[in-house]
Amino acid sequence: MKVLIVDDSALIRVRLAELLTELEGIEIVAQSDNAFDAAKLIKQLEPDVAILDLRMPKRSGMDLIEDVKSGPQRPKIIMLTNFPTPENREKCLSSGADYFFDKSSEIEGVMAVLKDLLQESGGPHH
Repeated sequence: MKVLIVDDSALIRVRLAELLTELEGIEIVAQSDNAFDAAKLIKQLEPDVAILDLRMPKRSGMDLIEDVKSGPQRPKIIMLTNFPTPENREKCLSSGADYFFDKSSEIEGVMAVLKDLLQESGGPHH
């Protein structure tokens, strides 16, 4: 399963990448620190899952959801934010995000979702 990580924090990208490599069947196809590059990467690499930061300079993860959902590839979208307000959660999910997690306390939730998605897709492919 191909995963794209989009976050303006290098620290978060590294931490997520380290966690994800522990899951068999996950391939991190790219990492990006901004929504402009991420939109191009989604078109080029066709990831199965995009993990997006909500707040980034210039363009937000919210803007990116709209791009992604209107394109031909429709990866599952996992929003990850330091601002997990009910308003943000509602906006993201109603815009087309599939999942919404708090960076500080719910990283394990991201892992659980990816494990579930791997099982749905038939498990790791060798």
